Amino acid sequence: MMDCKKALEEAGGDMSRAAEFLRAKGIAKAEKRAGRSTSQGLVLAAASADFTAGAIIELTCETDFVARNEDFIKAAEGLLAQALAGEPTDLAGFLARPSAASPGRTVEEMVKELSGKTGESVSLRNVAKFAPGAAGTVGLYQHFNNQVAVLVEMTSNESVARSNAVQELGREISLHIASADPIAVRPEDIPADLIDRERRIAEEQVAAEGKPEAVRGKIVEGKIRKFVAERTLLEQPWVKDDKKTVGQLVADASKTVGQAISVVRFVRFKVGEA
Repeated sequence: MMDCKKALEEAGGDMSRAAEFLRAKGIAKAEKRAGRSTSQGLVLAAASADFTAGAIIELTCETDFVARNEDFIKAAEGLLAQALAGEPTDLAGFLARPSAASPGRTVEEMVKELSGKTGESVSLRNVAKFAPGAAGTVGLYQHFNNQVAVLVEMTSNESVARSNAVQELGREISLHIASADPIAVRPEDIPADLIDRERRIAEEQVAAEGKPEAVRGKIVEGKIRKFVAERTLLEQPWVKDDKKTVGQLVADASKTVGQAISVVRFVRFKVGEA
């Protein structure tokens, strides 16, 4: 409705000219394509030169052919640059912002225009920005095929936050997250409803296996501990050395720089992943 209103305003109330405007911008067709599957696309991440801020976006389309199209790649790079330059926001807030690449349009309208240009349904599915400031460091990893990328935010002391050791730790943790796909930084960060779901599943499995009532509780708790260790970042074995956990990797880096380093949060985007 807002697209139509804007078209009418630009056409001076002329319905025919307004329709032409919508067709020229590809907006009318983009709305029809909105329900199509967008399982292809790009995930891009970038950090500021001093690693005090980082951003990540996921722009999706219908086919790999369009994902490799120059216009699509340029649009994704422009959206990433705008996300990095702006203030942190959620997806809805970012879509409502004026487009840096298309003056007079919002980011959402620019994406619709890209859909019209490519002939496919195009969607900005995810966007995030971390800006921890002087005492923080953003680490990132982007896979060579631009299908998965990670941002991680760490805090330490301002005197060491810009050090090579802390920045290298950010890269190592980001690479690990891309591979191991944790769901939380620490055990206490896992949502309670997710733990409850895993407990119900474990209880049903133990009952189906016919385990004695007296030991079922211990077996269930063991399964929960295993789930937490496998899906919590700091509890996971480091992908480059499974004899140490990521938590131990962070502790070692803290000793190296002489200041405590803490992993605050992370985000992992993979093309087409819910």
